[in-house]
Amino acid sequence: MKTLLTFSLTAALLAGCATPYAYSQINGQRYYRAPIDTYPLLVLGVDGKDTPHSPVLVDPGLRSVRVQGPSGGAGYGQTRTISLEVKPCTRYYLVAVKGNRLASDFEVRVDHEETIGGCTVKAARA
Repeated sequence: MKTLLTFSLTAALLAGCATPYAYSQINGQRYYRAPIDTYPLLVLGVDGKDTPHSPVLVDPGLRSVRVQGPSGGAGYGQTRTISLEVKPCTRYYLVAVKGNRLASDFEVRVDHEETIGGCTVKAARA
């Protein structure tokens, strides 16, 4: 009886671990280091919620992402809010693109996107 109970609990725990959870990530670090006009960003929030960690875990869909760019030589960097269509099981690297190192103005660009290992679109739709 004890063996059957132990087996049942183990099976239930393993079934819980096997349940896929589809998610995506937004990261403010540069993926490509060579372009000299790109700079890392600080992801401040997604959909109106502050984000203390990076990368930020998000659900797929249209997301409103608030970022802070690099300083232009004086004080803190400017903030921007962008809309980003997030695909399931995808990691996004966002960067600031500036005309020169001392400029405060910047544009936000997706530097790179990649599929997250172990996550499948089929699992995301289930």
